[in-house]
Amino acid sequence: MAKKPKKKPNDNTIARNRKARFDYSIEATFEGGLVLEGWEVKSLREGRVQIDDSYVLAKNGELEWVAGTITPLITTSTHINASPTRSRKILMHRQEIDRLIGQVERKGYTLIPLALYWNKGRVKIDIGLAKGKKEHDKRASIKERDWEREKARTLKVR
Repeated sequence: MAKKPKKKPNDNTIARNRKARFDYSIEATFEGGLVLEGWEVKSLREGRVQIDDSYVLAKNGELEWVAGTITPLITTSTHINASPTRSRKILMHRQEIDRLIGQVERKGYTLIPLALYWNKGRVKIDIGLAKGKKEHDKRASIKERDWEREKARTLKVR
């Protein structure tokens, strides 16, 4: 009898900001929706997005995703002026927005996008409430990661 092929778990992740967890210590994460245009959704389905150097800006009681790049497809219509780096509004509950704005203004936190993913056909963004790491904190993170890797190797050999 032949083996059944293993099913992959549904990973709806579009993009991850792997650099964020190295540069910042994440205190809390929040989920929000994105306001997108049609060509942006099509580009996201193709995976043409970059969120590494982007951030979330709070102004006028709203949150905006700034400096995130969604590259337009070649087949984008000619009558649409596609702007790949425009700021996009983030949809969240008013209480969550107010809480985040308060943390950013009073305690010096930063809002960083951690991931983009699909949820029931809609694009969601994970936002991390973060504080920047100093250089010595980054070195400690590297040492800890290397130690975990070495420990896993020694346990695997035995």
